[in-house]
Amino acid sequence: MYVVPDQSGKLAIVTGANSGTGREAARRLAAAGAHVVMAVRTVAKGERARAEILAEQPDARLEVRRVDLADLASVREFADGIDTPVDLLVNNAGVMTPPSRFETTDGFELQFGSNYLGPFALTLRLLPRLLAAATPRVTTMSSGMASLGRIDFADLQHERRYSPMRAYGQSKLADLMFSRQLAKVAAERGWQLLSDAAHPGYTNTNLQAAGPSLGRERPGGLMSMLTRVGFLPSQEVEQGTEPLLYAATSPDAVAGGYYGPGGRFGLVGPTTTARPPRQALDEAASARLWAESERLTGVSLPAIVG
Repeated sequence: MYVVPDQSGKLAIVTGANSGTGREAARRLAAAGAHVVMAVRTVAKGERARAEILAEQPDARLEVRRVDLADLASVREFADGIDTPVDLLVNNAGVMTPPSRFETTDGFELQFGSNYLGPFALTLRLLPRLLAAATPRVTTMSSGMASLGRIDFADLQHERRYSPMRAYGQSKLADLMFSRQLAKVAAERGWQLLSDAAHPGYTNTNLQAAGPSLGRERPGGLMSMLTRVGFLPSQEVEQGTEPLLYAATSPDAVAGGYYGPGGRFGLVGPTTTARPPRQALDEAASARLWAESERLTGVSLPAIVG
């Protein structure tokens, strides 16, 4: 099992920290000495997760703050409320394959808005706080489904034709491209900021059921069904969170790096360096996506960091 290095004196922000990989990341970062901000959409769920962790680790330094990544005003309010240097931002929260097309508060397709545009805006708004830390790091959760994604600049919001898997793949590919582009920007500007990404393989969390169940009375999800009947290997959250923790804390992680499980089909097993899909390596597309994301969110580098 991956042992998180000493995080004493560091402030870490983990989105989606009330359950799944986010909760496990918050738990293990706190166990390593970090002060962890559990950034969650529903405060009551965050407080329950905090209480559960404190029952195991009474000395853990945890606080719950609200952020809704599907609402850019909430993202701005959260970022404005952080007034100390941030050592680590873990962009973990997300939604997976709602059966129908839903929109965020700002009118974006739900997966593209929540999984990508919200974290993009949050990261850029927190940059002044990140760059005030000695060795800041931004780790973004992608997915193996990014390999099936395509950035459709003519229909980023899937208004013409909505496919749950295509929209999810696009959002997670966008996350990976953003992580790599942020690493490039940091290098160009001489920032001591490490940006990298991870994916959890196929980890048993509520993500696979919660998204497909939106608007339905019964749980759904193709991935969950395939796992139940034995077509896909899966792993528990303790193992599945390790690529994220490695990317977020390992001294061996590199800028622009991508980490995931090294076992069967890349879905389970110990952490290894993952191979980014070819489309994630398109620098022109990554730069275009960044520019379009600035336009859509109204958040840009020149206005925030000189």
